[in-house]
Amino acid sequence: MTTTDAGVLAQARVRPDAVALRLREQTMSYGELSAAARDLAHALHRLGVVRSDRVAVMVPNSLEFFVATHAIGRLGAIVVPVNIHFKADEAGWIVADSGATAVVVTNALRPGLVNVASVPQLVVEAGWPADQPEVDPPEIIGDAWPTTMAYTSGTTGRPKGVAMGPDDIRRRAIGAAAGGARWGLDDTDVHLMVGPAYHSGPSYWAQMHLAFGASVVIMEQWDARHALELIERHRVTTTHMVPANFQRILALPDDVRAGFDLSSLKVVVHAAAPCPIPLKRAFMDFVGADKVWEYYGASEGGGTVISPEEWLERPGSVGRPYPGNEFVILDDDGNELPPGEVGTIWVEPAESSFEYHNDPEKTAAQHREKFFTVGDAGSLDADGYLYLADRKSDMVICGGVNIYPREIEECLLTHPDVVDCAVLGIPDDEWGEVLYALVQRRPEVELDDAQVVGWVRDRMADYKRPRIVEFVDELPRDPNGKTRKPHLRADYLARHPT
Repeated sequence: MTTTDAGVLAQARVRPDAVALRLREQTMSYGELSAAARDLAHALHRLGVVRSDRVAVMVPNSLEFFVATHAIGRLGAIVVPVNIHFKADEAGWIVADSGATAVVVTNALRPGLVNVASVPQLVVEAGWPADQPEVDPPEIIGDAWPTTMAYTSGTTGRPKGVAMGPDDIRRRAIGAAAGGARWGLDDTDVHLMVGPAYHSGPSYWAQMHLAFGASVVIMEQWDARHALELIERHRVTTTHMVPANFQRILALPDDVRAGFDLSSLKVVVHAAAPCPIPLKRAFMDFVGADKVWEYYGASEGGGTVISPEEWLERPGSVGRPYPGNEFVILDDDGNELPPGEVGTIWVEPAESSFEYHNDPEKTAAQHREKFFTVGDAGSLDADGYLYLADRKSDMVICGGVNIYPREIEECLLTHPDVVDCAVLGIPDDEWGEVLYALVQRRPEVELDDAQVVGWVRDRMADYKRPRIVEFVDELPRDPNGKTRKPHLRADYLARHPT
């Protein structure tokens, strides 16, 4: 595929009536998507957006999400996705920290931007600005592919924007289309997007299919039975999932699952959270062992992939590096470890490197010459296959979503009846991990677990609420004051053996 036949604009020229997007009974052709993105680009330009600006997008899974991202790409600006479940403090931090010059948002989500009301907003609903000038201003640069600055939380403090280098391959439609070619996909494929568009994995896979002219079926929110219905109805060939999706599908009654024709599926790729070996085997038995692929990566770059055949030979592995990437395992002193020994995973990516927006110290701490780490731990076998181990950070992955306990701890400590707390991840067969909170109450108060959960739910995205709450007289801490989370986790697992 060449640069002349990759991307929405190119597809609109040669296949304007081909279906790009489906949502419920709605369809949007490549011609319509291209025209709508151009119109929205004009509207953003009138708000002052120019090349290299950052534009926040707080829009749910919808046709409008893709119109917005491609409009921003047309201007050579950078997309900053904002989790639609964030409360005002969380969303406001990302908009402000990113330096966004505008926000694309729906009316229903505008309350989440109350803290950044001074940033110009472009509201999109079931439509977008139309009747734009026939002549494009010079700022509209054609089919520049959406470049994203995703926010990924660190182990401490606020989320950080992952700013890619200027040669980021995601800015070029040809690069995204080449990703599909590596999977043997083409413009006859139909992709089902089951995850949130503001997350890197689901968004990239959907955008990749648009780059080479395939169709994308959008789920507004996850439902296991509805996902199977959509696969059958639209003859879906590919989808991107997380292990929690597998769990929910397998939890359906046998006769319900057996009632759907899933023979069109060619590739089910999963990532984002460790997948228990029994769960993956069961899902492979359901959809076909030859269809389930897995990869490991981060917003910062790099990645591995493992085919179904390789995984069956090496259960639990997340594969070998993509071509051009290099992985090494180092100990705490920076020494490379031999095969089988667990240490910190360091990656030299094939393409551009990254920096954390507004945080040069964190950027430097995560790099070692050409290598970087996100703090994950694992090991390589003698053939170069990667196996993940316990993460060195406290990050929790629940249903494929990264959660950083300090955020929840800081929220709980604002409760007038909470003296101290600790939040950590506990293994869970369905979600991968769930949040477990230990809380020290003020003496003689009647704070209960429902109130603790409610306090978090009222102030943070729902998925950040603790699933398990226990009250303690005092939290164990080491001499420097750090909570002894390994001790707490081990104590919980000893009292609740699987």
